[in-house]
Amino acid sequence: MDTSTSRVDALAQVMQEHGLARVRIEEGDCAIEMERPEAFPAMAQAVAPVAAAATAPASLSPAAEPAEAPAQEQAAGADDGQDGEKPLDMTKVVAVKAPMVGVFYAAPAPGAEPFVHVGSKVKKGDTLCVIEAMKAMNEVTAEADGEVVDICVSDGELVEYGCVLMKLY
Repeated sequence: MDTSTSRVDALAQVMQEHGLARVRIEEGDCAIEMERPEAFPAMAQAVAPVAAAATAPASLSPAAEPAEAPAQEQAAGADDGQDGEKPLDMTKVVAVKAPMVGVFYAAPAPGAEPFVHVGSKVKKGDTLCVIEAMKAMNEVTAEADGEVVDICVSDGELVEYGCVLMKLY
């Protein structure tokens, strides 16, 4: 693990231990800003996901909550009996969360084929995506075997610590 990743992880741990919802650290021309959406559970339940996405600051990713709708719509759409598939058991869906703040990349290089697509079968340890944090590329791997049922963020999007990146079934 490189030092930039360990610094971000240490900062996330300090936030967790002290119950901080947001922190910004500046050193020279480098700045790290982290925010935990789960620090405000009552507010998240009171505000509709669409309204939360519309009011979120542009520098922060609104993907943690609103992105859950596509998988639910997919599961609901599968229940209509038109395509003959069984609905997903949402209790078995595994959320792959961002281990750090950074930029989400779906492919190993610009213009390259993405690591996974919706419908891709993955095995434990397979690379799902890359998060760039402080000019270091950090692979995010599957923690279990499964199928990608939803990719919740767009390529090149800034993600927060704990943000749901994709869902496996």
